[in-house]
Amino acid sequence: MSTNKLFDEYYDRVHLQGGTTCCPGCGGPLLWRMILDAVGPKTVVYGDGPCAMCAIRNIKLPNFSIHFSFAADGATGIVAALRAKGREDLTVVSSAGDGSIGDISIGKVSAAAERNENMIQICVDNEAYMNTGIQKSGLTPFGAWTTTTPSGKEAMKKDIPLIIAAHKPPYVATASVAYPNDLKAKLRKAKEIKGFKYIHTVIPCPTGWRFDPAKAIEVTKLGVDTWVWPLYEIEAGILKVNSKSEQKPVKEYLDTQGRFRVMSAEQIDFLQKETDTRRKNLLEANGKKLFL
Repeated sequence: MSTNKLFDEYYDRVHLQGGTTCCPGCGGPLLWRMILDAVGPKTVVYGDGPCAMCAIRNIKLPNFSIHFSFAADGATGIVAALRAKGREDLTVVSSAGDGSIGDISIGKVSAAAERNENMIQICVDNEAYMNTGIQKSGLTPFGAWTTTTPSGKEAMKKDIPLIIAAHKPPYVATASVAYPNDLKAKLRKAKEIKGFKYIHTVIPCPTGWRFDPAKAIEVTKLGVDTWVWPLYEIEAGILKVNSKSEQKPVKEYLDTQGRFRVMSAEQIDFLQKETDTRRKNLLEANGKKLFL
């Protein structure tokens, strides 16, 4: 079988055209291959905005976009149209970046969660406004360099998954492209649940994070293994920690990326303590109902 035919069969199977305009090492194309593999062909996609979502233009399924200031709004209209037509056989996936979900459209995502719209809302989080010049977003981590925080961000990253969980939707989860089996399992679970489902995934950005593109998965995996980005899910209000691996020092994660070179020893120590506290709180809450 020719190489071209192998490629054609592969991209037919993953419902994605080959080649994107994303930077080398970007987690966007990898994420979309996983999403489409998990949710299947009977899917309608809404979303646009972040550069990591350039891969969405390569999707060979119905996909629509308005603007990233309308995250969840556009998908709400699609859900309403399908409901009016009596279509219950399609999955609606809404997707937006950290600037959209964490800042510009947080109210619209909140409203969709409150209404319990029947969609999967995904946050493609590369932790800054990467497509407009690497400016700080509300989801940029503490201490990170951006063009608008040249000395490092002073505030902590917004905890959007727990903010959404406070709306009491049926399902909320964090995920990582470095843990594909966990990511796909969460997407498949979300597909079978009726109502608003929120999945927040941090994806690597070599350009903004300042690392070798060949190290994308290695760097992203360290985010999970240091508990800077813990993996958990909240189903029907019950929290479950998905990865309980032995914690690596936060400094191992920070040292892989140029964006953290502006951090002082005191700031690194502060972030380690904050991460330790979060890990402790998550493990203590494991198996328990949140937001009683």
